[in-house]
Amino acid sequence: MKRTHSCGALRRADIGKKVVLCGWIAARRDHGGLIFIDLRDREGVTQLVFNPEVDKKLLMNARSLKSEFVIEVTGEVTRRPNGTENPKLPTGEVEVLAKELKILNPSLTPPFEIADDIKISEDLRLTYRWLDLRRPWMQRNLKERHRATQLIRGFLDKDGFIEVETPALTKSTPEGARDYLVPSRLNPGKFYALPQSPQLFKQIMMVAGFERYFQIARCFRDEDLRRDRQPEHTQIDIEMSFIDREDIFDLVERMLVKLFKQMLGVKLKRPFRRITYHEAMSRFGTDKPDPRFGMELVDVTHIVKEADFKVFKDVIKDGGLVKGINAKGCSRYSSRELERLTEFVGAFGAKGLAWFKVVKHGLSSPIAKFFEARTLASLAAAVKAEVGDLLLFVAAKEDIVGGSLSQLRLHLANELNLIPKGSYELTWVLDFPLLEWNEDEQRYQSRHHPFTSPVDEDVGLLSAEPAKVKAKAYDLILNGIEIGGGSIRIHKEEVQQKAFEALGIGSKEARKRFGFLLEALKYGAPPHGGIALGLDRLLMIMLNLATIRDVIAFPKTQKAICLMTGAPAEVEPKQLKELSLTVKA
Repeated sequence: MKRTHSCGALRRADIGKKVVLCGWIAARRDHGGLIFIDLRDREGVTQLVFNPEVDKKLLMNARSLKSEFVIEVTGEVTRRPNGTENPKLPTGEVEVLAKELKILNPSLTPPFEIADDIKISEDLRLTYRWLDLRRPWMQRNLKERHRATQLIRGFLDKDGFIEVETPALTKSTPEGARDYLVPSRLNPGKFYALPQSPQLFKQIMMVAGFERYFQIARCFRDEDLRRDRQPEHTQIDIEMSFIDREDIFDLVERMLVKLFKQMLGVKLKRPFRRITYHEAMSRFGTDKPDPRFGMELVDVTHIVKEADFKVFKDVIKDGGLVKGINAKGCSRYSSRELERLTEFVGAFGAKGLAWFKVVKHGLSSPIAKFFEARTLASLAAAVKAEVGDLLLFVAAKEDIVGGSLSQLRLHLANELNLIPKGSYELTWVLDFPLLEWNEDEQRYQSRHHPFTSPVDEDVGLLSAEPAKVKAKAYDLILNGIEIGGGSIRIHKEEVQQKAFEALGIGSKEARKRFGFLLEALKYGAPPHGGIALGLDRLLMIMLNLATIRDVIAFPKTQKAICLMTGAPAEVEPKQLKELSLTVKA
C-alpha cells in the first residue's frame, strides 16, 4: 500500500482507520512487553505501538530499529490510554497499533541528535546539513520561507506586477562589492559575471514598457561575510514606471503589513516612520537606526569647546566632534565595567571614552575638575541627566564618533534589556547624499549605485559641488538592520552621463561598461524607480533568528565555504585547459 497519511495528520476522528505511514524514527522506547516508536516526517510525529499480543515476530523486528531508520508501517489508529496523552503533539491523543513493518533504509548513528533542544556547533550542522535540515526547527524555517515567498508573489501579482527572470550570466560592471567571474569556454580570455543584482536588466524592462516588474532574484557578491550576509542571497526585486517614491513606499508598506499579519499575526502601523539621512546620523550615529529604545546621541561640542580638558579641546580644534549618550540608571557601573566599555568603543576607532556619573550634587568623574560648574550643568541638561545615570562621551572625527557611539548604544541596550521583546519597528531613511568620497582611490563613488537619480534641484551641482548633491534614494530599516534599498533612477541619457563624470567615469569607459543602458535611455525611457528587499534578512528578523544561514537551505560559512560539498574546490587540469586558464601555485 502507499502512504495514506502524514505523521502530523492523525486525530481522534481517525480512530479505527487502517493507515500506512512512512518516515524516520525519531525515538524508540522499549518498555519490555511493548515497543513505542516516534515516527517523524515533514508534517509532524506519530507514536507507533508494537504489541506482542498482535504479532510477536513484528515486535522482535521492531527491536532492531534504530534512530533515523526509514520505515513504512501499516496499522490501526487507536486512542492512547487515559493519562498517556501528549498535549504537546497535535497527534497526541492517538497512536498507531503496528501490524506490518517494512524497513526502507537503515541509518548510521547520526553525529548529533535530530532534535531542536540540543546545542550543536554550526560547522557540524553545515557539514551534515542533510541531518540538520531534518530537525523540526529548520524545517519550520524553510516552510516559513516558502510561505513568505508565496504571499509576496500573490500580493505583487494582484497588484499588476509581472515576474520576469533575468540572466545569471552577465557582464561585469564593478561598482560596490566584487563580482564573481565565470570564464567563457567559447570565448577564451573573456568572462561572464554573476549578477550582484538585476539592476540594469530591470531598468531595461522599464524601457521595454513592462511598467511593473518583480523577481525573487538570486544575487552574488564577493564580499566579507557576517551573520546577515552570504555570497549568494535572495532579494525581492521590484521596479515600476511612471511613479515617484511615494508609490514605492505605499506598495512596500502594504506588502509588509500583509506579510506580518498573515505570518506572525502582527499588525504593523502605517505609515512607517521616516527620517532623513542627516537626522539618522545625528541622532543615532548610523544610517541604520534602531528607534525602539532611547539613548540617542547628543552633540555637546558647543558646550565643552571652552573647557580646559585637553582631549576635547584638541579634537574640536582639529574639526572633530564631542557626542554622548545617557545610559539611564547605570551609575552603578564599576571601574572595571567602565574599562570594558572603553575597550569596546576602541574597536570602532575611538581613542577613549569620557564618563560622568550623575550623583545628587552634580556630575562625578576624574575629569570633572577640568570643567566649570556651569559647563557640567549644561552637559547634564543636554542629555537629560538624572541621579543614577551614566553619561558617556566620545571625541573624534564625525565618522568615528557616530560609529563607536552607535555600536555602544546597541551594546548597552542589549546588555540592559532595553529592547522590547517581539517588537518590529520599520523606518524609511531618506535624502541620502548621492556620492561619497573614497579616500583610497581619491574619487567620488556612488552611495547606492551609479543609476540613482539626483534630486532635480541638485542636477546642476554634479560637476561643481558633487558632495552637496542629494539622491532620490531610500533605505528601509527593520529593528536597526537594513532590509531594503532603492531609488528613483536616472531616465535621461544626459543626466546619466553627468553622473558618470562625477564618478570619474569618462564617456569612453561609460560606453564600454554601460553602453547598452545609455543607448536604451535614448529610446523613450520612462521615469522609473524601484527597490530590492533582502528576503533572507527579512525572514531572519521575523523569525527571531541569529543568522540568515538558518533561513537558507545550503548556506556557506563566513569564509564562503560550503562544508557539505567542499566548495570551492580545485578542478581538473583538463577543465582549466578548456577555459584557457592557468592557476599559479
